[in-house]
Amino acid sequence: MKTPFRLDEHPRRPQPLAPPPDGYFDRLPMQIMKRVEPGSAASSWAGLRWLSALSAPVRTALAAGVVLSGFVGSFLLSENSSTTTTHLAAVPRTEMVEYLLASEQPVTLTDLAELPVTEQALPETPLQVSPDELQEVLDTQPVEDIYL
Repeated sequence: MKTPFRLDEHPRRPQPLAPPPDGYFDRLPMQIMKRVEPGSAASSWAGLRWLSALSAPVRTALAAGVVLSGFVGSFLLSENSSTTTTHLAAVPRTEMVEYLLASEQPVTLTDLAELPVTEQALPETPLQVSPDELQEVLDTQPVEDIYL
């Protein structure tokens, strides 16, 4: 078990503390700069010394080019995904249905059903419909119990 620490039991330093030597804070920055080795940070980038010889605008343009080429490269590599879609479209529908029915999770006919795509032209002006007419049209629509 730790012994309790009581601040009153420890003697204080004599007051006031000794002041720093004359000109200490004036000489301190130069002493610190002498201790820092200017070549230590550059040694880790020894293979890229030519990069430090370039001007700042050229380095900025070079960095922008590297980033842009990365985006272009990723775009070109992702272009292969369209070929996957064409390969999938080439598979006969009967084989797809057989594969889906043979999988572990049961696939129902509603999962395989195709939703009709209506290509109706939208009216250019908003329709003026009363709430009664809207309710009548909604009541005539077929509703499956799955969605309720």
